[in-house]
Amino acid sequence: MNRHLTPRTLRGRLALMALATSALWIGVLTTVFNIALDKRLHGQADDVLRTRAEAVTATVDVRPDGRLVVREPTEDRALDAGVWIFQGGTVVEKPPTAPAGLEAQAARLAGRRETFADTEGPGSWRLYAFPVDAPARQGHTPTQVGTVVSSVSLDPYRSTADTALIGSIALAVLLLATIYLLTRLVVRRALRPVAAMSEQATRWSAAGAPERFGAQGRPAELAAFATSLDALLDRLAAVLRHEQQQAAELSHELRTPLARITAETEWLTGRPRSTEQQETSLEAIAGAAATMQQICDSLLSEVRTRNTQTPGRSHFFDIARRLAERNASLFPDAPPVTVAADSGAPGVSIGVSKDVAERILTPLLDNARRYAVHSVTLTCEASAGEVTVYVSDDGPGVPEDFVASLFEPGRRARPEDGHDGAGLGLALARRLARAAGGDIALDTAAPGARFVVTLPAG
Repeated sequence: MNRHLTPRTLRGRLALMALATSALWIGVLTTVFNIALDKRLHGQADDVLRTRAEAVTATVDVRPDGRLVVREPTEDRALDAGVWIFQGGTVVEKPPTAPAGLEAQAARLAGRRETFADTEGPGSWRLYAFPVDAPARQGHTPTQVGTVVSSVSLDPYRSTADTALIGSIALAVLLLATIYLLTRLVVRRALRPVAAMSEQATRWSAAGAPERFGAQGRPAELAAFATSLDALLDRLAAVLRHEQQQAAELSHELRTPLARITAETEWLTGRPRSTEQQETSLEAIAGAAATMQQICDSLLSEVRTRNTQTPGRSHFFDIARRLAERNASLFPDAPPVTVAADSGAPGVSIGVSKDVAERILTPLLDNARRYAVHSVTLTCEASAGEVTVYVSDDGPGVPEDFVASLFEPGRRARPEDGHDGAGLGLALARRLARAAGGDIALDTAAPGARFVVTLPAG
């Protein structure tokens, strides 16, 4: 069917399907009914012809010399209507009135055994030939000496058949129209709760409302639909909360370096400064800008990781070696990062991209580098479907009273330690890990600080 002719609404499509199915079945039933009626009417006409011919034959006597003698019963006119009696090919008796050409058709049936014949034309007739046999002698077969031909007009039967055909077609059209209208009405009433639920879901999702439909007390189909809508609303609510939280964190974390850039710029332009003061101020501005870039890159990486369908694949050993070399290059005076020699480490694959894996591990290594005394160690263990990376340092560890708020954005264990971190690194690292299907936790039983990073296996 042309797509331009297909109804756009579900109600219209269901009504059209019901109409097509009903039209098929009603058409089949109407055809079968009219064929059966036509056969029945022809059977009735044949019964009338046969009965009339047998009744007339009962009034015919066969003489020994082979002549036919017709007795005259009391209701002779009823029997003579449309009946011919032939002896051989000669007419012995014929009806008082008969349509033109019908006698010639009856004469052609004279001498035949039992048979039917139809005439064509405006006035259709059906004829029946019934043999008149002479009494059989012993040991001989009966001899046909005459023929009784009866006729009946088929016009009344055809009129009945035509009337039944027209009536059945009209009834079929009426039924189809009724079925179509009732189907649209029933489907509209049945879909009314679905439309109401959809409108409510739209309003609730736009406003972030906590209302949910629930499946209790609903039909099975609507219960499944309500469950799906509730799950969709939960996901939308989670996305809204996440976006709101992300916007709040971004605003909070960018406020500090932006304020520092503003302050340094005003300090520089307030009055003339020495070259050394200008260089110090410019370094502070550059550091604050770098912090802002790190915050934005981390948040954007988290968004890309959350939205991507395929997390990627990377090798732990390559990432760990690259991070160790970068640490040695950027911080030559800091404790070195040691990648533990593990027989399985070179072949361990992580189920996240190289960029995401580095952004997860970099804040942990920066934190370890700040507080380590002699060394920072990276180790890896692989298990079924999971890779565990350990970032350890031999520093003083995390203060016990700060463990609960370790991963909260903007929180620092020692604000007076002199480094210019924004307190966002660990929070973003955990968010990235969780977005990739893993997590980050602190091993409080290990000496120093030991972070346990779980990521999906590649």
